[in-house]
Amino acid sequence: MRGVPLELKSTINLPKTDFPMKANLPQNEPKMVAQWDEMGIYDRIREARKGLPLYVLHDGPPYANGPIHLGTAMNKCLKDFIVKSKSMAGFDAPYIPGWDCHGLPIEIKVDKELGGKKLQMDPSAVRNECRKYADKYLDLQRSQFKRIGVFGRWEEPYSTMTPQYEAAVVRCLYSFFDKGAVYKALRPVYWCIHDRTALAEAEVEYEMHTSPSVWVKYAMQSDRAAIDPALAGKPVNAIIWTTTPWTLPASMAIAFHPDEEYVALATKDEIYIVADKLAKVTAEKCEFGEYTEIARFTGRKLEHTRFFHPFLPWEERRVLGVLAEYVTMDQGTGAVHTAPAHGADDFYTGVKYKIDQTCNVDAAGRLVKGLPEYQGETVFKANPKIVELLKSRGVLLHFEKIEHSYPHCWRCHNPVIFRATEQWFVSMESNMDGKGTSLRQRALEEVKRVKWDPSWGEDRIGNMFATRPDWCISRQRVWGVPIAVFFCKGHNDYVNDSKFHQAVVDLFAREGADAWYKKSAAEILPAETECPTCGSTDFEKEMDIIDVWFESGSSYLSVQANETGFPWPSDLYLEGGDQHRGWFHSSMLCGIGAKNSAPYNGVVTHGWTLDDQGRAQSKSLGNTTDPVDVAKRMGGEIVRLWASSVDFREDVVGSETLMQRVSENYRKIRNTFRYILGNLHEFDPAKHAVPFEQLESIDRYMLLRTAEMSKEVRKWYAEFQFHKVYQLLLTFCAVDLSAVYFDVLKDRLYTQAPNSRARRSAQTAIWKIGEALVRLAAPVMSFTAEEIWRYMPQVANRARSVHMALFMDEAENAGAADAQLTSDWQTILRSREDVLKALEEARNQKLIGTGLEAKVTVDAPATVYPVLEKYADQLRYVYIVSAVELKKSVETNGTGNVKVTVERAPGQKCERCWNYSTRVGEDKEYPTVCGRCAKVLHELGEAAGA
Repeated sequence: MRGVPLELKSTINLPKTDFPMKANLPQNEPKMVAQWDEMGIYDRIREARKGLPLYVLHDGPPYANGPIHLGTAMNKCLKDFIVKSKSMAGFDAPYIPGWDCHGLPIEIKVDKELGGKKLQMDPSAVRNECRKYADKYLDLQRSQFKRIGVFGRWEEPYSTMTPQYEAAVVRCLYSFFDKGAVYKALRPVYWCIHDRTALAEAEVEYEMHTSPSVWVKYAMQSDRAAIDPALAGKPVNAIIWTTTPWTLPASMAIAFHPDEEYVALATKDEIYIVADKLAKVTAEKCEFGEYTEIARFTGRKLEHTRFFHPFLPWEERRVLGVLAEYVTMDQGTGAVHTAPAHGADDFYTGVKYKIDQTCNVDAAGRLVKGLPEYQGETVFKANPKIVELLKSRGVLLHFEKIEHSYPHCWRCHNPVIFRATEQWFVSMESNMDGKGTSLRQRALEEVKRVKWDPSWGEDRIGNMFATRPDWCISRQRVWGVPIAVFFCKGHNDYVNDSKFHQAVVDLFAREGADAWYKKSAAEILPAETECPTCGSTDFEKEMDIIDVWFESGSSYLSVQANETGFPWPSDLYLEGGDQHRGWFHSSMLCGIGAKNSAPYNGVVTHGWTLDDQGRAQSKSLGNTTDPVDVAKRMGGEIVRLWASSVDFREDVVGSETLMQRVSENYRKIRNTFRYILGNLHEFDPAKHAVPFEQLESIDRYMLLRTAEMSKEVRKWYAEFQFHKVYQLLLTFCAVDLSAVYFDVLKDRLYTQAPNSRARRSAQTAIWKIGEALVRLAAPVMSFTAEEIWRYMPQVANRARSVHMALFMDEAENAGAADAQLTSDWQTILRSREDVLKALEEARNQKLIGTGLEAKVTVDAPATVYPVLEKYADQLRYVYIVSAVELKKSVETNGTGNVKVTVERAPGQKCERCWNYSTRVGEDKEYPTVCGRCAKVLHELGEAAGA
């Protein structure tokens, strides 16, 4: 049958797809979030993974007191990458997001909003206002995390202010009580005078601070001759040095090192005792002028000596000479002013020598029971007044200002002080297992068991556990979980009894911790409850709250107790590196206290977000990159891609410039998928897919290459090397596919008959590549992968969402590995690079315009020639030229490069495929096309006329 004449343009198989070139992410992503909500994507994924091995990444709770920032966005994206990649790798990977809702920042914000009104409110009313504040930002952050494509059980997260969580916290607290690990005692603790509460080690950070530095003389009152006969009857003084003049009213002793040498230096008027190693610098600072050493002795000689206080009367204050190993010789005078109420070393020296430890600084940092010159002043404002007092008393030998590293509250960033108060502590030396293993020892053992990524985390947190003091767990605020213990008035002590504890756990589980503030002790405890020690029925409640780090450290205890089948420990914790002293730290201790092991098998840490200048991003500097703003302008997908593009284990730059660069790379990846979709518009895998063994050789090679790439990407996902996933996907899309394979395929896809085996071979390959790629991209590019998924050819039993699908099995998506085929095509593609360079030079010389105007002669060395000869009929399509002449080189070279000569191709340009051919014009019906195209046109015409 004679074919129907065809219009040439209509016979070209140009790409066709409704998948838009422009993503319009800011407009389309919120619609997709709404669709995911409507279908319940998280629950659908869990259903699809039911029965598979469980993988639990436990969420570290962000603080609910403001919108998310780039650091929290990165953190949540990294967790989302892990959960989604684990799910697609064949795990049931639940993700229960959580929030830390108690603590000072929220209470202080509410204090400011309430103002003086707070003084008339009972604690439960204040707590209710705090709850409203936390709820507001929990809802805001939840919506923002969802906006950037993070999946989780958003409608039922965990929160530290829910009854079940608060019950879990006191249950964990009681596990420490049961082991005898909790005690209440007078101790010097870090104290924030701004927030009026004790702080734990984890809540203190060091910043630069300017302090007054003073050298003060203390006149000796005791017998000088007992130290050395040369001092008998002479005016002898010790000199102390301090950067905290405000502690001088609490000065109770002077500490000397027992084994160091001290000298007595005689000046014109007086004699001064200083450490030998510091004598010269002290003499210079204090401007002794001419002086003579008149005696030398060890510090032991000064034990139990007595000194006059520099400004308090003798009948009020007698300063004792004491010995201490911690006295150093690197600065100062070798004589350390000791105030037991205001320093850890000082306190324990006070205990040793039975010195009064009374603290005369109140919760707001005001000095009380002092002289009129400083009475009522806060400590830092008292400093200059005390310096003036020292001058007026003639005891100030030198004054200067010093800038040094000083402890600050990491919440309000104000300098803190040491203050001796009654606080609750968890002992690091307490017996955890009944066999004498201390909490400290168990923590160090567990540190070695856990996998730390990066590995330096092990040493970092291990060193912290090895040296940390007992854990101060009490805070003097109301917004938190109370230290829910009862004080028995009968025997004047706290009750440690499981019946009391269980009553509180049950109460908190029913009504939450608010009940502690609404009910009396008698209402909480069962009727006629008696003290097991003395039989009394008269109890008071402890009103301090628990350190919020103890609360957040109990998070997995709470989640695991409320989730069926969740393992102990969890598989992974992931947070910023600062959490070695924070959440990772407290979680370890709480896990050991409750279950004698860490609550995690692995810990991954990420760095800080920086600006282009390498500065940490902060609101105060005005150099922050707002992820919500980026999502509104460029898309949440760009925030996600940025998070995947950086090596999160280091501090990372997150700037507008970098976001723009990521956006450009996003377009490259999107266009790759658009090319795939455009060439599959009429491809039905069930009807048209070609078996692997029957595919064109380059198609088989590219599927093997895709399987190799897929295996590598899955390896990087498993190792959390997301920046390598990003780079590999980008390179594969931009280079392997777009710059090479798709370039080679265009002729076959566009000019072959639609249902020809050659074209179906190409479509089969790009369909399988697309199926593999869209899955591999899904954990990172969650929005775009879902969009692509909806445009891919449909097959039976296809998952409704790409996120419900699994990664492609590499063997399923390609045939058996073929080393010879792979080696051949690697050789061919290397020769292609040589040809493309020669074509570019020919273009620059105006010899040709496009590659199709060229004929190339390829002079191949003996190692390459047999491979090129085997594929000789395919070379012109690989090189994208109209003709190839292959020659065997008489020369040998070790590089494997081919020598290329370019000339204009013979014949005429085919109007249909644009190749040059000497056969153009041979077909009378289609005189403007080459023989190859004429054959296709006749086939199409016959099909149309059939």
